[in-house]
Amino acid sequence: MATTVIAVAIILLGILRIIPIRPWQRLVASLANGLFRLWGYAVTAMFNLTQKTIWQIEGGVELRRDGWYMIMANHLSWVDILVLMRLAHKDMPMPRFFLKQELFWVPFIGFGCWVLDMPFMKRYSRQLLEKKPHLKGKDIETTRRSCEKFKTLPTTVINFCEGTRFTEKKRAQKHSPYQHLLPPKAGGTAFTLQAMEGNFDAILDITIVYPDRNPDKPLVIDFLAGRLRHIHLHIDALPATDDLVGDYFNDAAFKEHFQSWLNTRWELKDQRIENIMQSHRSQAQR
Repeated sequence: MATTVIAVAIILLGILRIIPIRPWQRLVASLANGLFRLWGYAVTAMFNLTQKTIWQIEGGVELRRDGWYMIMANHLSWVDILVLMRLAHKDMPMPRFFLKQELFWVPFIGFGCWVLDMPFMKRYSRQLLEKKPHLKGKDIETTRRSCEKFKTLPTTVINFCEGTRFTEKKRAQKHSPYQHLLPPKAGGTAFTLQAMEGNFDAILDITIVYPDRNPDKPLVIDFLAGRLRHIHLHIDALPATDDLVGDYFNDAAFKEHFQSWLNTRWELKDQRIENIMQSHRSQAQR
């Protein structure tokens, strides 16, 4: 209910934003961002009312609302978005997600995300790109335009580096070298860092673990049934150093360096998930 009411309010602001007066548009964008934060508080209240969840959060950094951050996270379910909203709603700039273009047509939510300057990404298959090579790079151009907007308003950019939700089937199809993760896609992450031109105060490498989840059943079922018992988050705050900013698509040496850096982060993340799962199983057996 709260989601619908806030989405409608944001949509109404979006209609007002059409007026082509730049100071007015900035005011409307600021009001919409405030409503978005209100939704974050609503998400938190929903968790508290519907879930008897034990939250365990490790690591982190002192955050501020007027900063800029990039989150790199693993991805298991759309519940991850609610989890990150609960994490961010109080002490961080409101997050922006890279969304599939199909989500634009979801009633209320799609247009509301557009008003909030969420970038909608259209993914093209390798077969389609071979037939229509002019489409290559369109997603990167979308990222560039979005990052230009992100520079004007403190923002947390959230990047699910795997590009899709993890399942055992996908892990097998992609021949993933990781036990709990899909291989990360480095291009979008590297391009976001480049497009923001060093504006990020920190990179937050967040590991999301649901120790009680049944891998054979969608996590959202447990969430809707109020059975989300345990959520474990680990936050590594990393500096956005100069060696992580470069031309990923035209500089072969930088591309190799960045891929190696991200793969190393993913190896650490995979081992961390395994350690958390093992610790949880040990505690359950006591």
